[in-house]
Amino acid sequence: MLQVKNISKSFPGVKALQDVNLSFYAGKVNAILGENGAGKSTLLKILTGVYTDFEGEILLDGKLQKFKGVTDAQNAGIGIIHQELNLIPHLSITENLFLGNEIINKWGLLDTLTMEQKTIELLQKLKLSLAPKTLLQNLKVGEQQLIEIARVLLANRQIILMDEPTSALSDAEIENLHSIIEELKSQGKTIVYISHKMDELFKIAQYYTVMRDGQTVDAGEMQNTTEKALINKMVGRDIQINKKQQNLNNQKLALKVANLTLPHPTIKNRFLLNNISFELKKGEIVGVFGLMGAGRTEILQSIFGLNADKCSGEIFVNGEKTKIKNPKDAIAKGMAFLTEDRKNEGLVLNMDIASNISLTTLKPDDLLSFNKDNDLAKKYIDELSIKTPNAQQQCMNLSGGNQQKVVLAKWLSTNPEILMLDEPTRGIDIKAKSEIYELIKNLADSGRSILLVSSEIPEVLALSDRIYVLSGGEIKAEFNAAEANENLLLKAAI
Repeated sequence: MLQVKNISKSFPGVKALQDVNLSFYAGKVNAILGENGAGKSTLLKILTGVYTDFEGEILLDGKLQKFKGVTDAQNAGIGIIHQELNLIPHLSITENLFLGNEIINKWGLLDTLTMEQKTIELLQKLKLSLAPKTLLQNLKVGEQQLIEIARVLLANRQIILMDEPTSALSDAEIENLHSIIEELKSQGKTIVYISHKMDELFKIAQYYTVMRDGQTVDAGEMQNTTEKALINKMVGRDIQINKKQQNLNNQKLALKVANLTLPHPTIKNRFLLNNISFELKKGEIVGVFGLMGAGRTEILQSIFGLNADKCSGEIFVNGEKTKIKNPKDAIAKGMAFLTEDRKNEGLVLNMDIASNISLTTLKPDDLLSFNKDNDLAKKYIDELSIKTPNAQQQCMNLSGGNQQKVVLAKWLSTNPEILMLDEPTRGIDIKAKSEIYELIKNLADSGRSILLVSSEIPEVLALSDRIYVLSGGEIKAEFNAAEANENLLLKAAI
């Protein structure tokens, strides 16, 4: 249905794609695999008309295509679910879904009722209990991801490109999306699917293409390969993710939270967090697991001072009761907070790597120093293996995984004692993930205390010394890492 022939694309100082060849089949899920920086997202931008200056050919149902822009690709029947959300926060769900495709009544006015009814039907299909008039800025990242999916379903494209569509979704939402994909396959749609979750790809994909360093290195049927073989082709070597050795020695408290309570912003007598109490010891990694809406992110935000005027409870840092009124207070107490949404909350995308990394270490009376920023950036580019031609590369031009590494570097430059990580490996490939896992374990071994929020159970089990499970804004269970398993965590979360 869709073919890419000898596609090459360059940016200043970077050869993003070189002679890439791929074939995608109708009624099938066609997976593209590759580590961050392999060229996957660049390829999708070419297929959707974002990039029009490239070498090579795009064939759609055997016919040569020349897209002059995004509209041409859409008119040809190509739609995309973006990894980095392309929604407008101050518009409602309905307005986002129908933007550019509004329904007009016979008087030439917007048919709001019809659009809202279609929105309700789509939300029900995605099992989302949201009002059509809800503003996007009031939704969590996972809910916004589902709205991104709904928008493409509404457009009814023949070819659907999915770039990490499940990176912010819970297990139940992923299962629902997979059932929708099966329905799309039965309609003869062509699904192009990018994901770093190997178990997911073996479950839903029929064909694969492996990319490495901007080139295609292998392709075939999923049933004829293995996870180990694919990883080896992606990175050129075997990757082993080892479970953390449990830390039972240090009993000194780094952080204690007592009766943390955060009221629901709109529903009376409801709470986003209800009497949350837990402890984090020196050199310990404590995992926080729960389904979407359980209150995981709200815990980190509240500790970091983002909800200081709304929540109650007590926070103790190194044994001392502490009043954290804002993030500045939290940073002064040796805290760092890597947020879930790197694009909107973690980076200044139109600034370069060096400037982003130095943001957290600037003082009010500091003069900007190119050499100082550059030296700091080079240190973390090397330590975190950030793929970039230099420290002056704008962050908007980096892959999602490399952007995440820059956010991590920004916080590590403050030398924090308590590091709070919200979905630290979201949208990151297996190689980068293993590198970040080792970094997190090394940080704990050096005495830093880490609070890890993740929706991926294998990640929580691999990294944590202890695990708290949230549901409905309350802690429902606590597990020692040695006794925890997937069934226990899911049972407590549900």
